[in-house]
Amino acid sequence: MEVSFPLWVQAVKLRNGWLIQLAAFLAAKLARVWLATVRVRARSADGRMHPTNPDDARFIYAFWHEAMLAPAKVHTHVKVLISQSADGELIAQVCQHLGLGTIRGSSKRGGAQALLQLLRPQDRTHLALTPDGPRGPRRQVKSGIVLLASLSGLPIVPLGVGFTGAWRFHSWDRFAVPRPFSTIAAVVGEPLLVPPDLDNAGIERQRQRIEVALLTATQDAEQWAVQIAAGGSREAEHGVCAPHSRTVRWQT
Repeated sequence: MEVSFPLWVQAVKLRNGWLIQLAAFLAAKLARVWLATVRVRARSADGRMHPTNPDDARFIYAFWHEAMLAPAKVHTHVKVLISQSADGELIAQVCQHLGLGTIRGSSKRGGAQALLQLLRPQDRTHLALTPDGPRGPRRQVKSGIVLLASLSGLPIVPLGVGFTGAWRFHSWDRFAVPRPFSTIAAVVGEPLLVPPDLDNAGIERQRQRIEVALLTATQDAEQWAVQIAAGGSREAEHGVCAPHSRTVRWQT
């Protein structure tokens, strides 16, 4: 996931090395404690338990920048793409404290080098991207994820996220922080294979296809979250619920 901190964090510009280390450590601790109070309900369109064991099948998980706290609930082998912005070092250290692998780069800075690292075949990890990051527009997929999927041959899995209760920041993405003791509803869409050797028109068709799939998964997740909040979500107990999977280790 290509990430940058929301507006409230961007207001504090840290440049001193030890201050960055301290801030990252405290932010990661806070995230762990905060998210431990949040429940997750997940449904998978392909019948698999996601995230899969990357030794069995690798995917590119795609979700909107506003929902990037939700995937932090799960520990798995994943590479996180982090922008080379001024705040990138702080973000990278937070991710490392949370047990996530990091790669530095974005569409504007260090993109080619980051792409080469993401394509390393020996890395048996999933990839995670926010295709509307790091600066938007909100909920609009950029073409970088199409290129990555086309070159790597890895399927893209759209991950829609809804919240029964969340605070929203006045940032470009309306960054969401789930409220304590709320529920995150996650809808995992069908994996999307992107053909190799695409021309410009093909890239645009695939970009639109991915955007529609991610918007649909997000709409389904948000509607499901409304049902859960209203107490009318019995199907949540009978669907594919990731918290009960032995292959997924949730933060506690």
